[in-house]
Amino acid sequence: MKKTAFLFPGQGSQYVGMGKELYESSSDAKELLDRADMVLGFSLTDLMFNGPEEKLKQTEHAQPALLAASIIAWKELDKQGVTADYTAGHSLGEYSAAVASGVLSFEDAVQAVHQRGLFMEEAVPAGKGAMAAIMGMEREALEQVTRSVTTGSVELANINAPGQIVISGDKEAVEEAGEAAKEQGAKKVIPLSVSGPFHSKGMEPAKNKLAGVLDGIVFTEAQIPLVSNVTAEPVRDKEQIKSQLIEQVTSPVLWEDSMKKLIEEGTVTFIEVGPGKVLSGLMRRIQRRGLDVMAAEDTETINKAAESWKGEV
Repeated sequence: MKKTAFLFPGQGSQYVGMGKELYESSSDAKELLDRADMVLGFSLTDLMFNGPEEKLKQTEHAQPALLAASIIAWKELDKQGVTADYTAGHSLGEYSAAVASGVLSFEDAVQAVHQRGLFMEEAVPAGKGAMAAIMGMEREALEQVTRSVTTGSVELANINAPGQIVISGDKEAVEEAGEAAKEQGAKKVIPLSVSGPFHSKGMEPAKNKLAGVLDGIVFTEAQIPLVSNVTAEPVRDKEQIKSQLIEQVTSPVLWEDSMKKLIEEGTVTFIEVGPGKVLSGLMRRIQRRGLDVMAAEDTETINKAAESWKGEV
């Protein structure tokens, strides 16, 4: 039987204006975004719709904004009867996946990722950490490069797709690793515009603080298996999901492995739910043929995805 996965985007997919069309056309979307504003104590909705972009890009704002924009899109798919056999989310997107899988309430998830963003911002002093995307180099070779760095700590942070891996760590170490990667055949090294070395040892203070926040939240067993960033394995157990969300802060995002696991499990339809098409692009790099990859963000793309999905089931 053909299976479906909902994929939820992570930080970097945000843009000014996201979610506005659904807010104006759907009473459910309006209610959810209004609830997010109330829970957070500031107008996330205004920031999502009107910016400024620099403020929206700040980790503490981008994370709840992306979660909210993703969940209102998922709710519209759900209303049309579109269901999934699995959920997965890239880094922050794992919280959106947890909501869609029934593990977390929307309100708890919005608050948690706002706190997560703040903790990640505070973990490393500005300018001390960095991240860079390394294009055209395989995982094992890049891992050897990071181990040979002498100017500090640098690790593989996001294993996104073949030939697309993000490294993270001390600023000088990331720069040294980038230069060494180029010398060893990497096609391109792209420094990322981020506020810290996410998914690295440097995030240990954020991980510890987040554990305290998640301990105060009710987790329930997943109704739909959630594929963990940390293990690339489907999980239903609530305690396991909670511990992996904590672990995820300092662990690499095994996105390529997660998508391969879903394909192995018989998943052929992948619906990216929320802003942008980053995950759709990665999916096409992971496997080019035999899959139906769609993006569902606004009324038009949600209707199109629902129609296509119903035609396949």
